[in-house]
Amino acid sequence: MANTSFQFKQFVVEQAHCAMKVNTDGVLLGAWAKVGEAARILDIGTGTGVIAMMMAQQCPAAMIDAIDIDIGAAEQAKANVECSAWNDRLCVYHSALQDFKPAYSYDFIISNPPYFVNDLKPDNARKSVAKHSVDLSYDELLTNVHRLLSDNGTFAVVIPYFNKALFLEKATGFGLFVSSALRVQAREDKTPYLALLQLVRRKGEVLEEGLVIQTLSGEYTAGYKALTQAFYLKF
Repeated sequence: MANTSFQFKQFVVEQAHCAMKVNTDGVLLGAWAKVGEAARILDIGTGTGVIAMMMAQQCPAAMIDAIDIDIGAAEQAKANVECSAWNDRLCVYHSALQDFKPAYSYDFIISNPPYFVNDLKPDNARKSVAKHSVDLSYDELLTNVHRLLSDNGTFAVVIPYFNKALFLEKATGFGLFVSSALRVQAREDKTPYLALLQLVRRKGEVLEEGLVIQTLSGEYTAGYKALTQAFYLKF
């Protein structure tokens, strides 16, 4: 049976009603994201609300909105946010991204999106929506990020490494250019499987780095521990 809760250092994530549970992809993105002093942050496809709460932990003054198309996930995220230390700065909305129309733009947008563009779809319909480009294609994601991002804002996203070139090609068409990237390997002897990207509206120098999660002996690497230690209890 899947765990119904996940304990972080500064908050707890209940996840019994979410199709997609807390996972390495989202936690890596939330830990790696270079948020700076963003005043307004948007988490697209918030799921359990974990990334939104990670943003709140990192940015003591930021106002954070989080949206999810799935009613179960949105309600779960709302409950998690209410139980956190940052419930006065976090708002969760049950909404498709295409229908979300706030009265302001965002300094920072972050998303662990439904991204397996060419993968087989799982039988479970809710997981299919949460994990695949069924209701939110790359084009739709980028269209709406372009609409909601401030002129000097940053968009952070995690995608499968094999989709990196496709995603960046599409992003360029929306006037979004990569400023930093993290190439993630599950183990030292494995090929990269994740790409963490930050995009801005102005083309410039790109900072590219790599991260290995585990050594050949199965131990977590120093780099992975350093990146996630502000959040994971185990480090």
